[in-house]
Amino acid sequence: MDKNDILRILDNPDFIPGIHNYCDSWCERCTMTSRCSSYAIEHEQFSDKESRNPGNENFWDKISEMFRITIEMLTDMAEEKGIDLNSVDDSAYTERDKVTRAARENECVEMAKQYGKDVELWFENTKDILKEKETELRRHFEMDIPGMNPVKDSADLNDVIEVIRWYQHQIYVKLMRAVTGRLEGFQDEIEDMPKDYDGSAKVALLGIDRSVGAWGLMLQHIPAEESSILDILVLLERLRKKTETFFPNARSFKRPGFD
Repeated sequence: MDKNDILRILDNPDFIPGIHNYCDSWCERCTMTSRCSSYAIEHEQFSDKESRNPGNENFWDKISEMFRITIEMLTDMAEEKGIDLNSVDDSAYTERDKVTRAARENECVEMAKQYGKDVELWFENTKDILKEKETELRRHFEMDIPGMNPVKDSADLNDVIEVIRWYQHQIYVKLMRAVTGRLEGFQDEIEDMPKDYDGSAKVALLGIDRSVGAWGLMLQHIPAEESSILDILVLLERLRKKTETFFPNARSFKRPGFD
């Protein structure tokens, strides 16, 4: 793949501009991949199983190639706009560092980071319980007990774990992007334009919503862990309210292709 291949994909009128900026990156569960240029580029670049395996040298060759193409395209864009990339003011980086540090100290971001740690600790502390649950479901399957559906129960539990794990750290990443964008301030200079930071905050909120639902189902599967699960749910609810307060317009943000 080269930059001409990427430009060809980006020129496809079937793709929705910017749709990939406000998604949860879970392509396997997305119904809009056929309208997403980012998915198309990734699918073409990593077209076979070996190229998608981080343990394979081909994967890292593909990553390096994408970095090279990206730099080449950025250089072309800068030249078209008359920007000298070698003369960028270093003070801009200093200011960016200040904003980044301030964002990390934001209460929403700190709570999201704590949530990620709490989830990791919960799975570490309950790994034996989850193994016992797996053994129990397997035993029920072998016994073929009337009125029980261990296959469905196992699939449901696996789905719950997948959802929790998917959003475990993503909530922090999306909130960090949202808070950084708001603190930078330049988006607020145009009053009537939708704010990118609201879009990122909405993705974080949707991740929180889905995580709350998943933990509720986890409680049904592992009722013995009621206390620890409720602690996590309380943290998520506090995070949801803080995020909605800090980004009052996030819920009403219209994500291209999704809302």
